[in-house]
Amino acid sequence: MSTLTLSLIQSNLHWGDKNSNLEMFEKKIREIKERTEIIILPEMFSTGFRTDPADFAEKIDGPSVEWMKKMAGEKNAIITGSLIIEEEGAYYNRLIWALPNSQLGFYDKRHLFAFAGEDNQYKAGRKRLIASVKGWRVNLLVCYDLRFPVWSRQAPSGPEGFEELEYDLLIYVANWPDRRSHAWKSLLLARAIENQCFVAGVNRTGEDGNGLAHSGDSMMLGPLGEIFYHGRAAEEVFTMTLEKEHLIETRKKFPFWRDADDFAIHL
Repeated sequence: MSTLTLSLIQSNLHWGDKNSNLEMFEKKIREIKERTEIIILPEMFSTGFRTDPADFAEKIDGPSVEWMKKMAGEKNAIITGSLIIEEEGAYYNRLIWALPNSQLGFYDKRHLFAFAGEDNQYKAGRKRLIASVKGWRVNLLVCYDLRFPVWSRQAPSGPEGFEELEYDLLIYVANWPDRRSHAWKSLLLARAIENQCFVAGVNRTGEDGNGLAHSGDSMMLGPLGEIFYHGRAAEEVFTMTLEKEHLIETRKKFPFWRDADDFAIHL
């Protein structure tokens, strides 16, 4: 059966300092000794969570994306995380999926955090990105998307049932504050159980420029809600190999997807 190895990088961020953040992540990535296939960075990993995008936005061919392509090629692994991207006069909180061959996929954050004014500065995405790696399907989402289960809801996509569900792994990248860490941990667990999938949630640590503390609490979860990894407040890198056989056996033994409601999302 197929395996997939992930590296989750939980780190503090230099507030608004792109060069320092890229240098810091470059060092952490190069220190990963295990053979890994996907390296996951936090939301807005080059700046911290900013609601002043005009001062920090780059084009899709800007230096931060070029850095991701360079590191993906160097490590022969996919690098993913979100950046502030400007396109045709609009700003996006855009998750980049950088492949070792320099090809890119991207997902624009659908649910913008109005509580902090993100919706006033950024444009919301209108479609999901489900990437494919070694026969694994990976659903890529950003931070506040976690609170909206319909957007990530698993649905059978073919007659084979458990073998034809939409995705196998759900990834969330985040700048989720410590004061709401209970929601972060609880909702990651819920998304894994309800969608019968692996879930990787990667959050930052430390205090940002607005004085908000971040407790990390990055997690790697199994399709029954098993907690394989729970980072605390420290900076750390966690690497784990996932087994497709465990996922398929879980869906065979507990075929709850058969009883799910049919629905459609209208944008």
